Amino acid sequence: MVKPIQTLKVVSLGNSKGIRLPRTLLTRYHIGANVRVETTDKGILLSSIADRKKSWEDTFKAMAAANDDQFKDLATTIHDGLENL
Repeated sequence: MVKPIQTLKVVSLGNSKGIRLPRTLLTRYHIGANVRVETTDKGILLSSIADRKKSWEDTFKAMAAANDDQFKDLATTIHDGLENL
């Protein structure tokens, strides 16, 4: 689904610049006090932090960083008897 393009004004915010996002966009995309910013080949992508679901790749990277990629519970499930059903 293609959305109409909106033009937003860049405003001064102290020593920085910013844009004001309309409340309808903030509500629709569940954007609260913080927003995730990604740079892509096509430009800047803003997304909600609260709703962000990790991809499998991101999940595995986070697990490895936390040393939680050993699947310790696998041995328990191997002998749960389900293979005999």
